[in-house]
Amino acid sequence: MTILEALLLGTIQGVFMFVPVSSTSHLVLVQHALIAMGSELPPPESASMVLFDLVVHVGTLVSIAVVFHAGLRRLVRGAWADLRRRGRSDRLHLRLVLLGLVSVAATGVVGLPLKRLFEQAFAAPPVIALMLTATGVLLLVSDRLGPRTRGLRDITLVVALAIGFAQALALLPGLSRSGLTIVAALFLGVRRRWAGEYSFFLAIPTILGASLLQVLELWRSTEPLAIGLTPLAIGFAVAAVVGIGSLWLVVATLRRARFRVFAYYVWALALVVLAVWLFAPGDVPVVAATSALETVVASGAPR
Repeated sequence: MTILEALLLGTIQGVFMFVPVSSTSHLVLVQHALIAMGSELPPPESASMVLFDLVVHVGTLVSIAVVFHAGLRRLVRGAWADLRRRGRSDRLHLRLVLLGLVSVAATGVVGLPLKRLFEQAFAAPPVIALMLTATGVLLLVSDRLGPRTRGLRDITLVVALAIGFAQALALLPGLSRSGLTIVAALFLGVRRRWAGEYSFFLAIPTILGASLLQVLELWRSTEPLAIGLTPLAIGFAVAAVVGIGSLWLVVATLRRARFRVFAYYVWALALVVLAVWLFAPGDVPVVAATSALETVVASGAPR
C-alpha cells in the first residue's frame, strides 16, 4: 500500500464512518477499484486489508473522544462514583456502562459465528448493493417515526440486546453500523439524541474488541502481512481527523430527523454498483462504480 492509497482510504473511512451509509462498503469498493487500476493492494477480503480496515476504524474512535468528550467524561466519572456509592441509589451511569457491555456481548454472540461468512461478502458487489438498499430503507423509515419518549433511564436489557444484535448485522458490507444501531434504538422508542450517543459510545468497546480479536487471529496466521506500519499509521491519523467533521454532521442531521438524505445517496450508489456489475465485463464494473460514485459526490451528495 502506498502513502497516497493510505491517505485516500483513511479519508474515506473518516468521512463515512459516522455517516450512516456504510464506511465498509465504500472502503471495499475503492479497494476493488484501485486493484482494477493496477494497484498491488491485497484483496479486500484478505487478512491484511481487514486489519487495515480495523486500524482506520480505531482511528475514528479518536473522533468520538473529541466530539463527545464532555459526555464520555461524565459517563466515566459517574460510573466510578456509582461504584463507590453505598446504599440504594439510581446508579444511572454504571447501569448504562453495563448495558453497553451487554450490547457488545450480543454483537459477539451473533457476529463471531458468522464472521467468516460475512467476510466472504466483501468480494461480492451484488451483496453490497442489496445491503446498501436495505440501509436506505431503514434510514427513510426512521425519519417518519413520531416523537420518541424513552430516555436514558428507560433503556432496558431488551433494548441493549436489540441494539447489539443490530450491530452484529452491520458486519455485512453495505449495512451501516451507526445507521443500524441508531435506527434500532429509534424503533424501540429511544429519543434521537440518546440513540445517537448510545450508538457512538457503543462503537468504542466494539471496535476495540474486534481489533483485538483480529490481531490475535493474525498472530496465529501464517499469512504474511502485506501492509507496512507507515500506511497503517497514516490511515489511522487521517481517519481520526476527518472523522471529527463527519461526526458533527451526523449529530446535526439525526437531531433534525434528516437521515433520508443519506437514504437517497445509498440507493443511488447501490444502483450504480449493481448496474455496472451486470453490464460491464471483467474488472470494469469496479472502475465504473467508483467513477460514478465520484460523480455523485461531486454533484452535491451528502458527504
